[in-house]
Amino acid sequence: MRTRCIALTIVGAFVVTGVVLAQEQQADAVPVPQTQSTQTPAAAAAPTPKSPLTQRGTDFSFLFDGYVDGNFNHSDSGFNQLRNFDFRADTAHVNMGKITIDHAPTPFGFHLDVGFGQTFDVIHSTDRAPEAFKYFEQAYMSLKPKSWHGLQIDAGEFVTSAGAKVIETNQNWNYSRPLLFSRAIPYYHFGIRSSFPIGPHLAGGVHVVQRWNNIYDNNSGKTVGLTGAYAWKKVTWSNVCYVGPEESRTNTGIRNLYDTTILVNANDKLSYYINFDYGRDKNIGSGSQQGTGIARAARYAIGRKYAIAGRLELFDDIDGFSTGVAQTVKECTLTGEYKMTNWLMTRLEFRNDGSNQPFFQKDSGTSKNQPTILLGLVAYIAPQK
Repeated sequence: MRTRCIALTIVGAFVVTGVVLAQEQQADAVPVPQTQSTQTPAAAAAPTPKSPLTQRGTDFSFLFDGYVDGNFNHSDSGFNQLRNFDFRADTAHVNMGKITIDHAPTPFGFHLDVGFGQTFDVIHSTDRAPEAFKYFEQAYMSLKPKSWHGLQIDAGEFVTSAGAKVIETNQNWNYSRPLLFSRAIPYYHFGIRSSFPIGPHLAGGVHVVQRWNNIYDNNSGKTVGLTGAYAWKKVTWSNVCYVGPEESRTNTGIRNLYDTTILVNANDKLSYYINFDYGRDKNIGSGSQQGTGIARAARYAIGRKYAIAGRLELFDDIDGFSTGVAQTVKECTLTGEYKMTNWLMTRLEFRNDGSNQPFFQKDSGTSKNQPTILLGLVAYIAPQK
């Protein structure tokens, strides 16, 4: 019942917002009669009308994301393996619907992402918090006084700093997420984080948070995160490290994650990145489990409405910690994008996952490959900046 209410609220908000935007676009499209007064240049340009999605310094935005997917293996389970948000095969499904409310810290601010869909189910699948918390992707307060010279502190639930991609489909180049996103890094944290500039090109940050993907911790220890990003001209180099206990009722068994990404925006059409992850999970007794991965991707814009993106990945799950089987997995993805309007986008995507083990379900048996095809539709409405 609660899910249905949230869904209806977000859908209703989409309808109202769409009507408002449509009316604005229609008003702009009406030709103005060329009278003498309109032919005479105005003394000053009229101010840009304020967006109805910004009220008293607070921005409201809306996202709706759905897809239909086909798995050429036709597995009996009906699932795409090693996927997170597009795991349902041979069916149409709602990935996410959410409302974002954001107020920039001046000096106090806040950010809230609340919604429904299978994305929320996935990111909170291991969370021990009450059911109501599972409708929140992010919920944090911010503090950034001018006297702190750029230092900002956030407290609450926020998405991880690790990874080359994010939870929201419209902010990624491909529809499906990389193996490194779904298998190597956390989705979110609960705690305190800081960010601060170190000169004109370098920024840093420190996190003190609960265990991965949990609001409630299962031990008395804390995970510490260190972030650093160097930006110069067209290149951004980001580094993230998380260290902390993840085992239940003990502070032994430390998990380490190192994530680094180099992003190059070559020009207004071409961008590409390379992302590397190393993870190590120490057992309570002796020994440990490790995994490494590397992803490379590129995106090329064709005019204002079209784009193509490709991605290649290799993930070596040395001890089977992430996938359940000691294996090396590769994936290649090709995505075509078409923007119907400024707020509506569709993506057609072919992806093939392969393993050196017969890991993937095929009919009633197994296979070393899993080819899929997907059509996604994403609507995103936000204030124009």
